[in-house]
Amino acid sequence: MSDSPSAQPSSSTQASSRTPRPRKMPPIEQLRGRQLGRILIKMGKLRRNQVAEALDIQKQRRGPIGSILVELGHITEDDLNRALAAQSGMEVVELPKLDIPAEVISVMTSQMAQTYRVIPFDFKSDRNLLSLAVDNPDNFRATDDLQTLLGFTIKPFLANANDLQTALDRYYPEGEQESITGLIGELTDDEDLARFEGRGDSIDLAELKEIADLNPVKKLLNLVLLQAIKDKASDIHFEPFEDEFKMRYRIDGVLYEMVPPPRYVALALASRIKVMSNLDIAERRMPQDGRVELQVRGRPIDLRVSVLPTMFGESVVLRVLDRANVELNLNKVGLRDDELTVFHQLMRKPNGIIINCGPTGCGKTTTLYAALTELNSTDVKILTAEDPVEYDIDGLVQIQVRPTVGLTFARALRSFLRQDPDIILVGEVRDLETAQISVQASLTGHLVFTTLHTNDAPSVVARLLDLGLEPFLLTATVEAIVAQRLVRRICTNCKAEYHPTEEQLMELELRPEDVGDRLFYYGKGCDYCNNTGYRGRTGIFEMMVLDEHLRELVMERAATSILRREAIKGGMRTLRDAGLLAIYDGATSLDEVVRETIMEED
Repeated sequence: MSDSPSAQPSSSTQASSRTPRPRKMPPIEQLRGRQLGRILIKMGKLRRNQVAEALDIQKQRRGPIGSILVELGHITEDDLNRALAAQSGMEVVELPKLDIPAEVISVMTSQMAQTYRVIPFDFKSDRNLLSLAVDNPDNFRATDDLQTLLGFTIKPFLANANDLQTALDRYYPEGEQESITGLIGELTDDEDLARFEGRGDSIDLAELKEIADLNPVKKLLNLVLLQAIKDKASDIHFEPFEDEFKMRYRIDGVLYEMVPPPRYVALALASRIKVMSNLDIAERRMPQDGRVELQVRGRPIDLRVSVLPTMFGESVVLRVLDRANVELNLNKVGLRDDELTVFHQLMRKPNGIIINCGPTGCGKTTTLYAALTELNSTDVKILTAEDPVEYDIDGLVQIQVRPTVGLTFARALRSFLRQDPDIILVGEVRDLETAQISVQASLTGHLVFTTLHTNDAPSVVARLLDLGLEPFLLTATVEAIVAQRLVRRICTNCKAEYHPTEEQLMELELRPEDVGDRLFYYGKGCDYCNNTGYRGRTGIFEMMVLDEHLRELVMERAATSILRREAIKGGMRTLRDAGLLAIYDGATSLDEVVRETIMEED
C-alpha cells in the first residue's frame, strides 16, 4: 500500500534515534533552564515526535519525562544525566582524557572521595575554586557538604558513571585509605602548624583563618568525622590538656581514645570546627554552640557543636545525630511485652502526664519520639518544645526553645495551649513554672509527655515536690513515671557462653542457687564490634503507674523509699530487675547491668 511507510513510522524512527547522530554539544548557556525534551533535541539525541510520544504517555500515567524516554529506549541513562546537568548549567568532563595532578588529588582523603563519589580534577588557589566530577547531576547535597568540609568554592562537573568509578579506583583505591595515625604523622612534621605552639592569645584573626584553612587540618578533621559516622559514634571529643591533646569517640555510651595529635593542633582543629559551624573564630573566652548539617551516603547527619574555653585551650564536643541510626519504633526500644502493653494503654489516655526520667543520654527522647511517631496521625495535633529539636518528624509542630531571647519551655507551653493541641511534648521540666503549666495543660484535656533528670521513677515525685508543685496537683495529673537506662548489646558475631564466678554474681546480690542453670553470655571481641564485645544498645525500663494507693502516699508526702517499696509490691519491675531479665535473655552482660543500675535501698 502507498501509505504503508506512514502507517508504521515508529519502528524505523526509534531505530534511527537509538544511534545518536553526531552533533557538537551546544554551549551550556543555550541549554541552561530549557525544557528537558528541547535540550535532548539540541544534543541530537531525540526527534520532536519522540518527545511528543513521551509527553502523551506522561499525561496518562504521570512520572518524569526523562524516565519515560529511557524506558522507551529513545535515550540512555547517560544521555539523561547529561541533559539534566545541562539543564542546571553543569558542564561535562571527560575524566579518561585527564591526568590529574597529585596536589589536586591530595585535597581530600580517599574515604571522603569514596563516600561522596567525587573526583577533584582542578584547583584554582587564587580563587579558592575546586572543580569536582560527580556522576549524578542531582548530587547537589554532596557539593554543599564538601564546601563545608573542605572550605573551598565547589564547581561540579558531570562525568560518566563508569569513568568516575575508574578514576576512583585509580586515584583513591579503597585498600589504600588514609588512616588517622598516618595523617597525625603528617601533622607532626608540619612546620606551618608547629610555629603556633605556645603562642596562646598572641595569635591574631588572620593567623587563625590561615591555620583553619591548612589542608592537613581539614583532612584530619574530615577523616575523624567520617570515621565517627561509620563507627556509629554519638559524640566526638577534642580535649586540650597541659601537655597533650586528646581525641575521643563515644560509641554505645563508652568513650574510646584515638591516637592523639600533637598538642599544637588543638587550636587549628577548634578554629576549623568553628568555621564549619559559622561560629566566631576570634572568640576564645566564651562558650559557643553551633551546628553542621551533612548528608553522608544519603543519610542526614546533624552535628551539634559545643565549644568550651578551658585552662589549656578550647574543648570541643560534637554530638552526632544520625537519624538513620535511630529507629523511632516502640517495639525496638527495648520494652518487654508486658511493659509495651502498659505503655500503649498510657499513651492512649485522653489526658494526663507521662514522665520519662533518667540521666543525659539514656534514650528518653528516643522513647518519647517513638510514642509520638505511633500517635502521629491526621486527626491528632501534636506540639513539641525541645532544646534542641533532635528529630525532625513530618506531622509534628516542633519548637526550639531559646532561653537567651526569652523563649523558655514555660513560655512555649503557654502559647501551645492557644494552638488547640491534643498531645504536647515538653523537652524537660526544669522549673516550677514549666511544671505548673504542664499540669494546667493536663487538667484542660491534653496528654503531656515530658522528661526529668532523676535516677529512678519514685525519685521523680520528690523532685516535683521540691520544685514547689502541690501534691494534689501531682496526683491529679501524673499517670505514670518511666525510668530508663541504655545497656550495650552483646555482639551477635562473637557471643559466647560462660559461667560467672560467685564474686561476679555478688555484684548483683545473687547467689548460685538464685540463677540455677541459667546461661550467661559475653562478647569475645571481633572486627564486627571493633573488639569491644558489644554492638548497639537496648533499653531497660522501670515503670511506676500511679494507682490509688500510691496517690494517697504522694498526698501524705511519703518518703521516696516508701514509694519505691509500695510500687514494687504493686508490681513495679525495678531497673535492676529489668537488667537481670535482659541478662537472662542473652541481650546484655552482667557487667553492663552492674554499671548502669544500682541496688534499691531498703
